Amino acid sequence: MTAYRRVRVPVPGGELMVGVWGTGTRAVLAVHGVTASHLAWQLVAERLPQDTVLVAPDLRGRGDSGALPGPYGMARHADDCVAALDALGCADAVVAGHSMGGFVALVLADRHPERVRRLVLVDGGAPLPLPPGDTPEARLSAVIGPAAARLTMRFADRDAYRAYWRSHPAFADWTAAIESYVDYDLTGEAGCLRSKASAEAVREDSIDLYSGDAPAGAWSRLRHEALFLRAEYGILGAAPALYPDPEPIAARMPVRTIDGANHYTILLAAPGAAAVAATL
Repeated sequence: MTAYRRVRVPVPGGELMVGVWGTGTRAVLAVHGVTASHLAWQLVAERLPQDTVLVAPDLRGRGDSGALPGPYGMARHADDCVAALDALGCADAVVAGHSMGGFVALVLADRHPERVRRLVLVDGGAPLPLPPGDTPEARLSAVIGPAAARLTMRFADRDAYRAYWRSHPAFADWTAAIESYVDYDLTGEAGCLRSKASAEAVREDSIDLYSGDAPAGAWSRLRHEALFLRAEYGILGAAPALYPDPEPIAARMPVRTIDGANHYTILLAAPGAAAVAATL
C-alpha cells in the first residue's frame, strides 16, 4: 500500500490531523502512543493489502493535532477517533492501538462497540502497575524516560533533534522510517525547535491511563475479539519487556510475542511492522 494523504477532521476545539494510507473498503483504525504521531504506523500501512485503508489520527495534543485543547484522556481520544472514521465514511474498522493507543482502542470499543470489528493491542492496553514516584511527572519519567524528557527540551536544528533520537537505546538501527517519524515531530522556530507533543496532554493522559475509570472499565467489560502483540523488549530497547508477564493478559485474549522487537521497533522496524500488518 503506497497511497498516502492527510486530512483534517472537525472535532471539539478545532481540527484533528489524520493520516490515511490506501483507498480500499476494509478499514483499519490505528492509534499511536503517548508522545508519538500517526507516522508511527507508516511501515505497517505499507505492508497492508490494497483493499485496506488505514486511518491513523494524530491524537489531540500530538503531531499536527498538537494545538487542540484539552480535556484529554482516553474517552476524549476515542471519540475523536470515531469522528475520523465518520469523516472518512468508515462504518466500522479493525481497531489497533500501540502503547497508550491500546488503551484508547479499548475505550473506543467500550464506548462505540458497533464501530469495532476486532481489536489488536500492540504492546499496550492491558493494565499496567502504577510506576514508582510521588508525582505524575516522576511516574511518567520512570515509564517512558527519554520520551518524557524531550518534551521540555529545545533543539538548535533538525540535526540536533535527530542526534538526540539516535542516542535513544531503542533505536540502535536507524532507518528512513524512524527519521521521517522523528522529523515530523519537530516544530518551532530555528534555534528553538521542540517536540509537537504537548506536555500537558501527555501528563493528563498518563494519569488517566494508569488510574482512570474509562480504561479500567473498558478492560473489565471487554467483549470484542481481541489479540495482544507483545514486544520482547521494553521502552529502552532491552529487558524487561513493558509487559514482562504475559499470563494475566493471556487469561483474557491470545498473546503473541514478537521476538527481537522492542516497544518502538514493533512498529518502526521492518520485522515488527510485518508481524503487525500480518495480524491486521
